[in-house]
Amino acid sequence: MILNETYTLPNDVKIPKLGLGTWMIDDSDVAEAVKKAVELGYRHIDTAQAYENERGVGEGVRNCGVSRDQLFVTTKLDAGIKSYEEAKKAIDGSLETMGLDYIDMMIIHSPQPWDDFGSDNRHFEGNIEAWRALEEAYEAGKLRAIGVSNFQKEDLDNLLENSKVKPMLDQVLAHVSNTPFELIDYIKENGMIAEAYSPVGHGKILDNAEIADMATKYGVSVPQLCIRYTLQLGLLPLPKTGNPDHMRSNADVDFEISEADMETLKNAEPIKDYGDASVFPVYSGAA
Repeated sequence: MILNETYTLPNDVKIPKLGLGTWMIDDSDVAEAVKKAVELGYRHIDTAQAYENERGVGEGVRNCGVSRDQLFVTTKLDAGIKSYEEAKKAIDGSLETMGLDYIDMMIIHSPQPWDDFGSDNRHFEGNIEAWRALEEAYEAGKLRAIGVSNFQKEDLDNLLENSKVKPMLDQVLAHVSNTPFELIDYIKENGMIAEAYSPVGHGKILDNAEIADMATKYGVSVPQLCIRYTLQLGLLPLPKTGNPDHMRSNADVDFEISEADMETLKNAEPIKDYGDASVFPVYSGAA
């Protein structure tokens, strides 16, 4: 069962191969979602300062009935934080907001502030500063692992060349019809885990008839096919949902996609419009 399987980060910390994303789940609802997920066997929960639901995620983690050391909790340093002092304060802020003694992994949410996303300014100095605060918190035992999100090759190189502790993971937008193969290869070549957020393309893949036909062939849903695709690429998918039925279904991916069908999925027609999500920089095509 996929919920029992793990990858190993560069520092030998185990990270569950499938996580629960909590973006767009209200702080007042997310504790219950976390508890339901843990009840179903999930052990990896992903949140962010920008989601404004860390408090509820922390409540769910503390009250889910499973010991803290059995759970892997990720949060993200707000994309706008590009100084050491701000980052240091924000890391402690997340610990306090969540009510946790430590966070399993904290990552820089984006190399650029959202209002500057996709610009020529990669904020190299600011990312080195924020990373220094993460390194310090890691060395102090506040964080068990540290990484990044939405980082391209040049952003990764900046940290690889200017850090004591190398990034352990990069969380990127990756799904059927939009898989950044070169970046994924680079992430892996440098010993990092590649995490895939929005593995179902923010739901827009559900509109693709060819992929729906393939899912029918395997006797699975389109989301299950898409999640399996990312797993077979060696990625760590983070499907987001507050619905227990979807949580259960998303984890029921114990089947194998053939090599030929994987090739078809790798070359699927790209999503050009993410609908309502297009207002968010990562879906707007700005990067």
